[in-house]
Amino acid sequence: MNPSSSGWIDKFGYLVKDNADHYSNFQDLYAQLIKTGFIYGINLHIPSFIEPEHPLSNDEKAKINLLTSLYFTYGFVYQNEDFEVFTDYIFEFYQALEIGKISFLNKILSGKKSSSQLEKLLDSRVYLEDNVISKTFNSIITNSLLFIDILTFKQYLQGHANIKEYAEKLEYITINLTYHALNSKEKNKNDEKLAQLFEASLTFIDSEQQNFDGSYREKLIDQYSLEENSYFMDVACLTVWEDQTLELHESEFIFGIGKDLSLEHHQIMRSVNCVSSFFIENENQIPHLQENNLATQFYDSMSKVVNKLILRNSKRLQKELSESKELVSLLSKSTVKDLSAEEKKKVQKQLIDIFKSIPSLAIFILPGGAVLLPIFIKLIPKLLPSSFDDNRVD
Repeated sequence: MNPSSSGWIDKFGYLVKDNADHYSNFQDLYAQLIKTGFIYGINLHIPSFIEPEHPLSNDEKAKINLLTSLYFTYGFVYQNEDFEVFTDYIFEFYQALEIGKISFLNKILSGKKSSSQLEKLLDSRVYLEDNVISKTFNSIITNSLLFIDILTFKQYLQGHANIKEYAEKLEYITINLTYHALNSKEKNKNDEKLAQLFEASLTFIDSEQQNFDGSYREKLIDQYSLEENSYFMDVACLTVWEDQTLELHESEFIFGIGKDLSLEHHQIMRSVNCVSSFFIENENQIPHLQENNLATQFYDSMSKVVNKLILRNSKRLQKELSESKELVSLLSKSTVKDLSAEEKKKVQKQLIDIFKSIPSLAIFILPGGAVLLPIFIKLIPKLLPSSFDDNRVD
């Protein structure tokens, strides 16, 4: 399955029908979402029943985890596995949230309901920005509060009267927890990045208009369900644990929040241990912990984008390259020695012609796109045969 190619949601529906019992209940789903990183807003893994065609980027994993969470939440509430009925509920849910009033989603939600429209809908929920080019310059590009969508969807399915107000309350509590958790510790650059990530992920409230005075704690007492309280605790633990230590004042804050949430000691320690294990196992993969300088971040981000584009279009590229023997010869030469200025111009001219024939590689023909050519050439030896239609169901 390829979440960056049209048809991936239909492919998901085909795969999930044979795995409808993959999670036994909502608590089991939540526990697995912790392991994938979805609860923490750091998507590093996906459900085991999904077999991707290519290595997945963080945003692609986020889309899979979001759809998985929505689908199984629907199944737990309605005891129904019908995928088409489920997708109808998704459109109705986001309409009820009035998401369309604050983004281009209005066009999607008011238009024809189809799997392709649902793909655009989920894209808009995952990405923090709509501009494809701007994503290239950011190592962190995905919404970190997506689990609020899941909790709100569950309430929607159970007939909650005002889910928009409910979602606003969840965001309000989450951002306040993050703010006060950071104030309970000695902040560093990674803390600032984490805070910015959570603030950028807000959909329903304006953080500049919120009062971070501690009154939020009154709203924690006897207000929310166990799964909601568990989420709040996990966010708080994530915030204080990102430096992999738990100082005395941080511990006092965590256990104080746990008391407000009516959580027992073992439940609080579960959250602490889960986030600790997640960091230990995945430290090198967590984007906001990377200390690369700006130039390195730019190169790494661009390399990931170009690598994904090449893998997704490898079959078309092979076909186009096969028709240009001179270009193939020069590209092969470039992998072992430097090309002359004249040879580089030939490569650039012929590659641009090829990129014009493959719309998804349009990034190369934008102003400044020539700087990507060395990355493309570097990745050429990794080209492997693959089916262009990754989501076709046999």
